[in-house]
Amino acid sequence: MIIRAVVFDLDGTLVKYKIDYKTMRAETKQILVREGLPASIFSLDEGTFTMLEKAQVYLKNNGKPAAEIAKVRATVFKLAERYELEAARTTELQPGVTEALKVLKKMSLKLGLFTLNCTTVTQYILKQLQLTDFFEAVITRNCVETLKPAPEHLGTVLKKLNVKPEETLIVGDGASDMQSAQDLGAIGVGVPMGVATPAALTGAGATCLITSLIDLPALIGEYNKEKI
Repeated sequence: MIIRAVVFDLDGTLVKYKIDYKTMRAETKQILVREGLPASIFSLDEGTFTMLEKAQVYLKNNGKPAAEIAKVRATVFKLAERYELEAARTTELQPGVTEALKVLKKMSLKLGLFTLNCTTVTQYILKQLQLTDFFEAVITRNCVETLKPAPEHLGTVLKKLNVKPEETLIVGDGASDMQSAQDLGAIGVGVPMGVATPAALTGAGATCLITSLIDLPALIGEYNKEKI
């Protein structure tokens, strides 16, 4: 099948997002421990939402009611949103983003976005950087029950775009983006501009790596040419 859609990660891929992850992770752990969860199951090397997923599994396995689990989830989401809103004020585009998106739209490709950011911050960033009109589907953490790399997150984007995984490129700077692509049978394109190394991206399932988003149109052109 030829490529018909491209789904992007947001922070680290499309934008430079200067969030204080270290402090946010430490505060997340403190909140979860105050909620009665054992500190030993969390690591400050893990992301906020990885810790939250562990917390939800632990609470469920220990018979806690759904309302209590939802309360913990909402508390962590509120914490993350505070850090994200602060970072959003200084967010900038990665090099070549607007140019690449314009070319992809001219190629009649469907464009989507899946991000761990909240809806409020995502919409703010897209509006401020004039990216809103490029995307036909934007799925934030508020739109799904389970976050990437869980299949639901990417799967929701693909369903909204009405495309199959095998005709979609997933572009991201994180291992979870590449794992999402691999698990659903999409084509993962790693952009090593964030915390994940090229080796980590390929190890998580990236089919190929690019150094800039401006390389995407040519990559898709070559891929589709081979499929014709």
